[in-house]
Amino acid sequence: MKFFPESALVQLEYEKVKTLLAEYCRTEYAKAKANGLRIHTKKDFIETELRQGYEYKLITQTGQYFPNDFVLNISRELKLLSIPGAVLTGEQFLFIRKLVENTGNIFRWFDNERRLAYPALTKIVQDTYYEKMIIEMIDDILDESGNVKDKASEELAKIRMSLYRKRNELRKVFDRLVGKLNKQGYLADIEESFMNGRRVLAVFAEQKRMIKGVLHGESDSRRTTFIEPEETTELNNDIFSLEHEESREVYKILRKLTQQLSVYAPLLKTYHDTAGEFDFVNAKAKWAIATGGNFPQIFDKAHVNLINAYHPLLLLYNQKSNKPTIPVNITLNEKNRILVISGPNAGGKTVTLKTVGLLQLMMQSGLLVPVHPDSEMGIFKQIMIHIGDTQSLEFELSTYSSHLKNMKHFMENANGKTLFFIDELGSGSDPNLGGAFAEVIMEELAHKHSFGIVTTHYLNLKVMANKVPGIINGAMQFDEKNLLPMYKLISGKPGSSYTFSIAERIGLDKKLIEKARTLVDEDHFTLDKLLNRTEQDLQRIDIEKQELQKLLKENERLKKEMQQVLDKEKHNQEMERLKHQNKLSEHNLQYLKDMERKLKSMVVEWRKSDDKDKVIKMIHALLFNQKEKLTGENNQHNGKERFIEVAGDIQVGDKVRMKQNRQLGIVKELRGKKVVLQVGVVPITVDLKDVVLVKDKDAEQVNAG
Repeated sequence: MKFFPESALVQLEYEKVKTLLAEYCRTEYAKAKANGLRIHTKKDFIETELRQGYEYKLITQTGQYFPNDFVLNISRELKLLSIPGAVLTGEQFLFIRKLVENTGNIFRWFDNERRLAYPALTKIVQDTYYEKMIIEMIDDILDESGNVKDKASEELAKIRMSLYRKRNELRKVFDRLVGKLNKQGYLADIEESFMNGRRVLAVFAEQKRMIKGVLHGESDSRRTTFIEPEETTELNNDIFSLEHEESREVYKILRKLTQQLSVYAPLLKTYHDTAGEFDFVNAKAKWAIATGGNFPQIFDKAHVNLINAYHPLLLLYNQKSNKPTIPVNITLNEKNRILVISGPNAGGKTVTLKTVGLLQLMMQSGLLVPVHPDSEMGIFKQIMIHIGDTQSLEFELSTYSSHLKNMKHFMENANGKTLFFIDELGSGSDPNLGGAFAEVIMEELAHKHSFGIVTTHYLNLKVMANKVPGIINGAMQFDEKNLLPMYKLISGKPGSSYTFSIAERIGLDKKLIEKARTLVDEDHFTLDKLLNRTEQDLQRIDIEKQELQKLLKENERLKKEMQQVLDKEKHNQEMERLKHQNKLSEHNLQYLKDMERKLKSMVVEWRKSDDKDKVIKMIHALLFNQKEKLTGENNQHNGKERFIEVAGDIQVGDKVRMKQNRQLGIVKELRGKKVVLQVGVVPITVDLKDVVLVKDKDAEQVNAG
């Protein structure tokens, strides 16, 4: 992407974003990438970068753990690994092992399900592979502390065994000497020490001639002398020689391991870059979470449609100060390419301009931006800005001369892929002449099909925006009553500067205000007053619109509640209908169950009774006597009305009603917890707990009377 002027990125505060992003990075790779963040113009690349940040943001917000814990910078070690003849230390090999282990964890995290869920993050590892042999090769040689294992070579195992024996022998000899000399009072409190890698005795200076051996030195106070006794000299020499052999063998083993792993140097470099890449994506996700960044829709054309867009730096500042931040909504498309923003000073015009510019740079850098997800952003190939006083002392250019020079560059180089920002177009010159040049500049930029935002106080530019195709007005709202900016952009209408309103509100002498008014062209004053009144009317309309929206929402809520009540009533009616049907079905089912139970009882009676004819009559009556059946049903139906339930113990001869089917019967026999009932012509045995005592309703009423 091209920029004009060279300080464009600084003026739009893009460099501050890079600095804050770098603070979220843990690795040197990621920090370097953040500080060297580039702005791209290829849609596919930008979308991939944005989606990677978006996917990592989802992982973070859903509480998932991503296993990228390697933060060391081992570029030097990896460079040495690829140099013939270089030898890495055990500690350096442990760094490499941690890197490979980290890569293995990442590959295991990307199972088939996650590769489908996070396709953009998967691209980071899709062109490499995990080689587990590297860890196995290191583990064969080194222990967890980075020391070469005894089994690394047969020669090393022999040397260390010899060292172990010699050191044991030296310890025994030394312990014997210490015990002997202590009794004689020759040794100082510390008794022994190490000097020049050899074990020595700490002897009082006045007793040093009493011990034969090699003098290695004295203490600072010269009260203690360090002597290597002659009994241990040969052992110390042997140990020193073995330790030297051990060092040479260890060096030989490490050199061989370095050579073996050197073939994996390019792969390890990829692993190192991969860890840094994921760290950078993690930093982008954290930055997005801190600023409310989202993934807008991207178009490969000049286009701007920002919904609830925030300036990220202003948002962070206001969050620290517990202040609200007002979002901006702005649309630039083929029909309306240039927005002319007017309004009072300190009303948020420049902030709006910088917000759009910075968000555009961030998006084309692959950073999620603080906008509503439904926002739409296009891709521009050059950005031009003119903000603030650009007077140059070096070239003796006045403010307006510098302004015209920049505008000349704009008009000569702008095209349909240009996004420009001009703060206070035409300022620094005579209002009439400056306004005329401003109109020419605006027409030329519109003719070039460039996209941009212009802030101004000139009335002629506000009028021009309604006449020239591609140029629209916009106004920053202002609370005239309290003299406070509202920082809200309204597109489609120009704004007043509130010059006289502000003067009246702050208490300026009315005579001076009236005098100033007489000096202003009547049409000019009338237009500004009309804009003032129109803006206030629109603010009142906005308030009424908000109230109407509340009423509509309340009406919709009541409508939903009423529909729920109707649905519930309809459901209850349907349930009642189903219950009625179920009662009929239950009645038929109960009739069949009763018939089955009676038949089983008759089978039992047939087996027990000697009078088979009597049982046959009972069966015949049950199956074929329809009149008796109907009579029983009528009795049952009438029983519901003629009999009432009463309390008391059930005795033989009492009338009872079965709870389950409400049939009436006479108690013929009590059998413990069972009772034998005579129902019609059929005796039935049921549980005592399943029947209740009943009395004739009329008889009960007579007794009560």
